This record gives sequence, C-alpha cells and structure tokens, in this order.
Amino acid sequence: MRGTMMDFPLTLPHLLDRAGFLFARAEMISRCPRGTVTRTTYADFHRRARRLASALIRLGLRPGDRVSTMMWTHATHMHCFFGIPCGGGIINPLNLRLHPQELAAIVKHAGSRFLIVDDALLPVYESLRAAGASFEKVIANRYAGGDVPPEYLDFDELIANEGDDFVYPKLDENDGASMFFTSGTTGASKAVVYSHRSLVLHGLTLTMADCFALSHNDVILPVVPLFHANGWGFSHAAAITGAKFVFLGPNLDPETILDAIVEHGVTFAAGVPTIWLNVLCALEKYPERWKFPPLRALCGGTAPPLGLIRGLDKRGIHIMHAWGMTETSPLATAPLVKSHMQEYGEDALYEVRAKQGLGVPLVELRVMRPENPADEDCANTVEAPRDGKTSGELEIRGPWIAGSYYNAPDQAHRWTADGWFRTGDVATMDEEGYIKIVDRAKDLVKSGGEWISSVDLENTLMGHPAVKEAAVIGVPHPKWQERPLAAVVLKDGAAATSEELRSYLAKTFAKWQLPDAFVFMSEIPRTSVGKFKKTALREQFANWRWD
Repeated sequence: MRGTMMDFPLTLPHLLDRAGFLFARAEMISRCPRGTVTRTTYADFHRRARRLASALIRLGLRPGDRVSTMMWTHATHMHCFFGIPCGGGIINPLNLRLHPQELAAIVKHAGSRFLIVDDALLPVYESLRAAGASFEKVIANRYAGGDVPPEYLDFDELIANEGDDFVYPKLDENDGASMFFTSGTTGASKAVVYSHRSLVLHGLTLTMADCFALSHNDVILPVVPLFHANGWGFSHAAAITGAKFVFLGPNLDPETILDAIVEHGVTFAAGVPTIWLNVLCALEKYPERWKFPPLRALCGGTAPPLGLIRGLDKRGIHIMHAWGMTETSPLATAPLVKSHMQEYGEDALYEVRAKQGLGVPLVELRVMRPENPADEDCANTVEAPRDGKTSGELEIRGPWIAGSYYNAPDQAHRWTADGWFRTGDVATMDEEGYIKIVDRAKDLVKSGGEWISSVDLENTLMGHPAVKEAAVIGVPHPKWQERPLAAVVLKDGAAATSEELRSYLAKTFAKWQLPDAFVFMSEIPRTSVGKFKKTALREQFANWRWD
C-alpha cells in the first residue's frame, strides 16, 4: 500500500516566504568596507530576493541559467542566494581569492550568463574579463557606497523598478539551485550542483538538536565566505529559523571577530581552524579585553588540534568539530558526544571531541580498504573493521551528497557502482560509529612501506606552547621513499628548537614516525579557503637535501 501524502516539493520559495512572513522583524547585520554597519530585516530579505528573481527573468533569465556572484559576505549576497534560484536560475558564487585565470576557467565551465558584483570588486572583475571571462549582463551592487559606473546595471535601481506581485515560476525540487566549485586541493576545481531539495534537507539538519541546534534564538556569525562550500549552509538554516545573522565581509581578523561577538551577542560562529587559532592567540594576548557568554563555535575544513579545543574551552568558546566537503553540501558529520560518554575522564572526552564525529541523519558512511592490503595494486575493496584503528578510504552517500560533477565525465570513477562517493580522505571508524580522518590520501607520508599521518603530527605539534601553526609533508628520501618534514610557525615572542619539538613529539609517536627535519617559517602557505596549502610546501621543499 502506498502512502497518500500530498505532493509538496521541497523548494527554496517555501523557505523564503516563511522567513519573510514569520520572522519579518529578525535582523541581518552587515559590516561594510567603509567601516559602517547596516541593519536590514528578514522582511527586506524577502522583498529584495523576490524582486531580484523578477528582475532577472525580465532581463532574460531562463530555467537553469547560471548567475555568477562576485561578492563579499553580506546581506545582499544572501538575497542572491535565494533570489536567483527562486527565479529558476542557479547561483554560482565565485571564490574571490582565486587567480583571475582560474576564475575565468570556472566561469567558462559554469557557462554563466550573468554576473552580480560588489562595486568594491569591480577592479577584480576587470582582471577577470582580461583573463577571458565574459557575461551578457553585469549588475553592480553598491556595497562600498559609491556610484555605479554607467557601463553596469545598478542592482538597487534594478530591483526598485520591480513590483511586489512576483509569481514564482514552476520549480521542481530536483532542479539545480546553486553551483559550487571545489577548492582544487586535489587537482583542477570541479563543479557540484546542489538541488532545491538537497539544500532544504541540509538546512533542516543544521537545526537538529544533535547537530548544531540552530534556532530562532541564535545570533549566527559565519566566519565563512558565502562562496566557500555553500557558505556551510547557514543561509538556508537561518531562513528556516529566522535567526539573527551577522556578516563581516572581508574583515576576518581576530579582533574584528571578537568585537562582533561581544557587540552583537553572537551565540554561534563557524570558521576553519586557522581562524580559531588566531582568535585564541588574541584572547591569550589580551585576556581582559573581551567578555562574552559561552559561545558555540563550529570548526570545519581540517581537524582542530586538541590544544585549540582545550584553550578555547577555558575562554568560553566550545568548539564543535565536524567534517564535510563541497561534494557533501558540506555537512556530513556532527560532534555529538553520546550520553554514556559523560562518564569518561576529561582526556577521553577531549579525544572524542577531536574526532570528526558521527554521520548526520540520512547520511551513510563507510571505510573501505583493499581486500589484500599487501598488494598495492589490489582493486577489490572490503569494509574495514570498525575498530578505530584500521584505516581506509572514507565513502559517503545521502540525499545532499553529489551524484556526479557537472560536465566532468572523466571524474565518474569517484563514484562506486552502488552509488557511494569516494572522498579521497583516509579515515577510521570505531565501534560507536565515530569517524576520525587520518589524512588526505595524497598527504599521507609513506616511509619504508609504513604510513605516517601528517594530521596527527600537525595537531600534536600545535599543542606545544610555543607553536602557533604546523604543517607536515612527505619529502622524497633516497632510502625510505619519503620522510616527514615539519614546517612550523612559532607564536609571537616564543622560541623552540628542532630538538625540543622532536622530544615533545616522541612522547606520543614512535621514533620512525618523527619528522627528520623542522623548518621554521613566518607563515605557512594557505589555500583560498584558509587551509594549509601542502602542494606549495611540497614544491618549495622538492629539492630538500637530507643529511
């Protein structure tokens, strides 16, 4: 017998109308380049997003057309997150930290017809155009407060000319709503298209009590660019809950972040580990400067060091560690600590919190390893024992997990015949279901036939009181194939020697796992989203000569 539920498509217009009606007076706060702060409401959000959808259709937007955005993180960008797909288009936020040549290739691959760009970023757009990108229509948003040059359409004037009687086009929940490109850490950037249905389900999951419990009573500060991995999904969760939103634009220094937390009463924030490492350094440097109630802080991108989790706990910031990728929208795991674990000792609880957590509802995870691990060319795989020790490649499937890359048939091998996505992450799963990422497959160090986890070495190093940041890479070795080299950034005014750091690691690691060399640097190269850029380190030390 079949169910008889009504056919109710999961599409973004429902979230937009809900936000505009139920939470009309809830606020969005945006910090502008000139230092001013603008306040808008969810009623403004609802009106402007609908008018944008109407204006784009009037300009010729067709169902499925891509509209690129070149904008910082502010309320108007969130209006685009809803206005473009509610008009039948697909938003493609461009990563502002990429080289113009790479951006031009992304625009060409996306096939974007229109561009919406902040006035402060028009020089970047000119570089993009010089690199070969072209659009039928370019719309400039007055984010910096200046006049829009006559050769561009004015965003505010465009929507001011629209009425409030817009009728949404017919949308299917499986229609594309947004297109994001991977950060290119494992090769050229690849495009993932999220559907209306996947975004609604993903947003709902962020509000669950055993995930991040986002609610109407929260003040959300995404220290995450909206152009990075779906802006981690907070725009859709905020529309569902009507939570107050605080946007900082390009200003992500720790002092600005902490000032905003205090000034606006932030209860939930999200950022990559480097953001929280800098926040911890600022709190240590000025221990009496910022006072705020306990704060929930999501940490994603890479694993946070235990020392970071402990250090922020002491200062009222509770790190919630999760894992995901652009291909997973990105939420895949959540930091639930099971009730019986409260009986564990403090150290054991911190070890649980440092893991990537449990798979969220509707998402399935498994760890796969070669059937014959001794045979490097073995193609047959089996599920690894759930013992917290045996590692393998993490695979995932679920309703908001990508089923393919856009227009990239050569990447079909990333999916198994039974529909699991091969993440490229090496992980373990324990008997409770907790995932621990050991490393990216390409970042493991293979020494004398044995694997060494660069992530474990890095996180332990960053627990040393003198170390601010550390990245470990494998460098070719004439005898051992590869040996680990550690690049280290010390805290301001701190000192440490290679021998001291090696002795510190020796408390936890076997002798053969220890780095053979330490290089002290002023900064570690980063990717466009703030992760350590190990490809740059490997290039820098490709000709390293071992003693």
